[in-house]
Formats: sequence, C-alpha cells, structure tokens
Amino acid sequence: MKSVKWNSPVVLSFALISGLALILNILTAGASNRLVFSVYKGSLTDPLFYVRLFTHVLGHMNFSHYTNNMILFLMVGPLLEEKYGSRCFLEIIAVTAFVTGLIHVLLPSGTMLLGASGVDFALIILASITGTRKAGEIPMTLIIVALIYIGQQVYEGVFAADNISQLTHIIGGLVGAFCGMYLSRQ
Repeated sequence: MKSVKWNSPVVLSFALISGLALILNILTAGASNRLVFSVYKGSLTDPLFYVRLFTHVLGHMNFSHYTNNMILFLMVGPLLEEKYGSRCFLEIIAVTAFVTGLIHVLLPSGTMLLGASGVDFALIILASITGTRKAGEIPMTLIIVALIYIGQQVYEGVFAADNISQLTHIIGGLVGAFCGMYLSRQ
C-alpha cells in the first residue's frame, strides 16, 4: 500500500500557513491582514512592523489570489527545496520577503503589500539558474525567462490599471537571480 509523504516541508507548511492566514483574514473581515499579513508604512516603534516585513508573503486578499500564488509555488518549490535543502529554501523565502517588504515601505506608496508573488518570481528565476553546471555560466533559459518576465512586468506596470505590484515581482526575480548565482558558486 502506498503512503502519502510530506515531501517538501517548507513548501507544504508555507502553503498551509498561507491558507490559514486567508481563512483568518476572511473571519476577521481583513483585520488580520492589516495587523500581520501585509506590509505598509508604519511606526518603527511598532514591533509588528518588523514582523510584517516577513509575514506579508503569507497574506492573500481572496481565494483567487491565494490559488494563483500557491499553484506556482507548489509546482516549482518542491524541486528547489529538494535541490537546496529546506533550511536554504526557507532562507531564500525570508530574504525575498524582507527585501520586497523593505523596498515597498521605502518607496512612496500608500498601499499595503501582501501575497507570495514576489517569492514565486524569485523561485521562477532561481529555477532557471539551477541547471547551471559551472560557476560563471549564464544559462540561456535564464536570459529568456528574464526577458519575457521583466518585459511582461514592465508592460503591465505601464499599461495595466490593477492592484498588482509589478515592482515586487521584479524585485523577487532579482532576489532569485542573486540567490541562484550565489548558490551556483557554492
């Protein structure tokens, strides 16, 4: 008889916690997202300000937002967690969350940032670098993915009137590229 395996602990835990955060957000009519699961300009004396720099990637506005982020995360994440190990994978998520959150609060904006799309785009770029065999090589897949991805984000940033932070996607992609290049040299 086959057994079910918790094959990717960080990926599965992240998806589960994000799902619980979404349920909590629904039950609290958005209060939990404002308090813990989004990042925005706030008082530096508020301890939750620093928590939110990391936890905003767990928050989602609605089920559609959650599923769009988690489908990609659950497809790409397990391969990368297996390749780099759970601890390293968690560190990549934390760095991406911190960098995207910090840049969001430093730039002029009156909006909240939440969701895992910055992490998703970090993983997309990281996955395209993962196949590099020698340090110093730049895989053609990375160049093509980066051109398509950055081109799409710039286009949508200029022409789309939505509530999606294309800058967060680009920053996430840059974090993924940096992590991939760093890890390929190890």
